[in-house]
Amino acid sequence: MSEKRTSLEIIAPTVAEAIQQGLEQLGVPSSQVSIDILDEGSRGLFGIGARQARVRLTLLTPTPPLPATPTPQIEQAEASLPTGQPALAGNQTYLKQAEQVVSRLLQEMRIRAQVTASYADQPNATGETPIHVDIRGKDLTILIGPQAETLNALQYLVTLIIGKQIGRAIPITIDVEGYRTRRENQLRRLARKMAEQALKTGRRQVLEPMPANERRIVHLELRDFEGVTTESIGEEPRRKVTIIPK
Repeated sequence: MSEKRTSLEIIAPTVAEAIQQGLEQLGVPSSQVSIDILDEGSRGLFGIGARQARVRLTLLTPTPPLPATPTPQIEQAEASLPTGQPALAGNQTYLKQAEQVVSRLLQEMRIRAQVTASYADQPNATGETPIHVDIRGKDLTILIGPQAETLNALQYLVTLIIGKQIGRAIPITIDVEGYRTRRENQLRRLARKMAEQALKTGRRQVLEPMPANERRIVHLELRDFEGVTTESIGEEPRRKVTIIPK
């Protein structure tokens, strides 16, 4: 006799956001659902013809929780740690969990790729050592999305899942084929070019709308640039950096 399975269809701006919303509504981890991407969505041309992503999440019969590692002991030990305490950069279990979670999500999205997790070389502003997850493969542009919307949503979802598994928040960054590094270098070059333009013309330069993490890169790059100051203007998601000559 076949069992009746619960299905849920979610519509959201990106595939990753739709998956995230579906998991939250069902109240289960990704290991307990089958994910079908019904429509990857599209931004259209100049906003015309845009459509949202649509996915179907089907609740599976109970299976062992992901990942199959002795996480209860880790959860008990780490739950007592304050959120601001740095993650143990030598703890390989966290890296394995991150790799397993990302790999499982990609598998459910029917995406084949190699996933590698490592600790960042330097701690972040709060003193924590972020986990960096690198995704490599062929034709992975679907994981980035316009203005990295899909990539950021995937990163948020993985951070949420890992945080629930170990009982505390750990900063996680996810990159696809070195996209974030290339984008950061591009933003730094753009910031300096536009700062020089502001000094040359004596007029403020307004950059394209950017998410908060990209605006921060511009602000930091020009923090010590002589002769200009920067500020963010506008409302999300159209907030922009303005470069102002002194």
